[in-house]
Amino acid sequence: MVFAVMLVLAGCSNAEDRLNSTVHAFADALSRGDAPAAAALTSDEAAASGTLNKLYESLGKDVHVEVDKTQKQDDAATFTLKTTWKFGPQKRTEWSYTSDGQAKADGDTWKIRWTPATVAPGLDEGPLSYSTLVPQPAARVLDRTGAELLTQHIVTLVDVAPGADVNAVAALLNPVAPTITAQSLAADLAAAGGKPVTAVTLREDDLTPIQPQLSTLANVTLRPQTRLLATDRALTSPTLSGLSDLWQQRMDAADGWAVTAQTDAGTKRVGGQDAKPVGDIASTLDIGMQRAAEHALAPLPTPAALVAIQPSTGNLLAVAQNTPADQQGAIALTGLYPPGSTFKTVTVSAALQAGQVTPDSVVACPGTENIEGRQIPNDNNFDLGQVPLHTAFAKSCNTTMGRLAVDLPADGLTKAAAQLGLGIDYTAPGMTTVTGSVPVADTSALRVEEGIGQGKVTASPFGMALVAATLARGTVPAPAIVEGRPGKPDRAPEPLPPGVDEQVKSMMRETITGGTATQLQDIPGMLGKTGTAEYIDDQHAHGWFVGIDGDLALAVFVSDAGSSTPAVNAAGDFLRSAG
Repeated sequence: MVFAVMLVLAGCSNAEDRLNSTVHAFADALSRGDAPAAAALTSDEAAASGTLNKLYESLGKDVHVEVDKTQKQDDAATFTLKTTWKFGPQKRTEWSYTSDGQAKADGDTWKIRWTPATVAPGLDEGPLSYSTLVPQPAARVLDRTGAELLTQHIVTLVDVAPGADVNAVAALLNPVAPTITAQSLAADLAAAGGKPVTAVTLREDDLTPIQPQLSTLANVTLRPQTRLLATDRALTSPTLSGLSDLWQQRMDAADGWAVTAQTDAGTKRVGGQDAKPVGDIASTLDIGMQRAAEHALAPLPTPAALVAIQPSTGNLLAVAQNTPADQQGAIALTGLYPPGSTFKTVTVSAALQAGQVTPDSVVACPGTENIEGRQIPNDNNFDLGQVPLHTAFAKSCNTTMGRLAVDLPADGLTKAAAQLGLGIDYTAPGMTTVTGSVPVADTSALRVEEGIGQGKVTASPFGMALVAATLARGTVPAPAIVEGRPGKPDRAPEPLPPGVDEQVKSMMRETITGGTATQLQDIPGMLGKTGTAEYIDDQHAHGWFVGIDGDLALAVFVSDAGSSTPAVNAAGDFLRSAG
């Protein structure tokens, strides 16, 4: 009798083991996205296989299924599964749920009773799909006055496939996009190896006049999309990319999502989360100043950039480049070049702090001088003889500045530059910037070179604008392009000693009234410093200007300009128009 009971118990144990093995195998197959293996364990393999294959095609295979519990009663059983799907960018979205299923003994084996609801809620009512729910209304990027800078627009991608009449397509697109020709389309298609190419992306007002004709062309497909674009299509600031990235991050963080079943009565949401409200992004840019900056740079034939900062806040007001500069990247914010004589703002700051001179100290300004083995000439070898330091600065005497630099400590220029923000880098929401580099000058010859903004010294237009803003303010402002979100420095420089900023600014004022930038003396109270920076050889030079006009500091850079004149003129055009 005892032996018989033991056999019965053993039989029950084996049956439960087989049940558990089947249910766990089913869950494991679902976790692997293995539709055939999961379907083979069900009571209707063909139906299960078809449903599961479509499910994985739609929702993907990033799913984890585990058995929560099983309960056997005679030759039937119930079980519960705990499932989590992951969707979206970086698989940040999770859909978790529990579902119940049934199993039936079939001889010595167990079969999962096939019903789609065992796998996912709503699957018994129709195929499931995942979609992102974007915030409505979408965020806008505004300028500092509240005007729309970047907003969502519907654009249309014009896709051209092999076999299209490239002559007909080009005839329609060329008036809108002059670079598109029949030859360019044919070349693009040939390079694509038989795949369609996107010929152009059109705004709605560009598409509307030609849409009827485009729509009738064979092998041409129009694909509308939603994109964030400048409300004024003429604006091309390199800052728009960073602001667009910030906008996308904010929109992504507010995204909702939905899993829906396509039922006979329509779509039915079976899981998800509503999108969160999202506010506008208040940028610090001024659209009027931005237009004025772009207009000032547009006529220049070589790459040029202008950066304007509000010293009292550190807010970037305008960041502009011309078309040749755009082809090289965001040079206004990250391009590094020798700053030439604009760096003399740093050199005189270091010399004043070292106690070498005062603005009224009489210094030598010979036309050329051999300083520590380096022959330093003034522009066109002009010779002022013995003059006050403020005059040597205003007239931009290289020989004077080279001699001052020699007597500085090896790190004198490095520290003075950092006090003005140069060589300090900032992490700020919405923009990527580099200020420049002023290495320690451990030889006299290197100090001579660095003292006139040559040698190993580099600066970006942004970095030199920050120098001007620091002199205007007296301390380094934390740069920002989003209101209330200032940049954080990678290190804290020593503060600029009191009074040094005023001394340097008085010399910058003389640069306008009687120095190298007198063409700006019609702008009341204007301060500035010109710069010409040699590169490659003495036949090539960049042009620079840094200036302060009230609560506005700016830097203008013109590549291969030969002199500072184009940069000074562009600064004047900008200030007169923006004012």
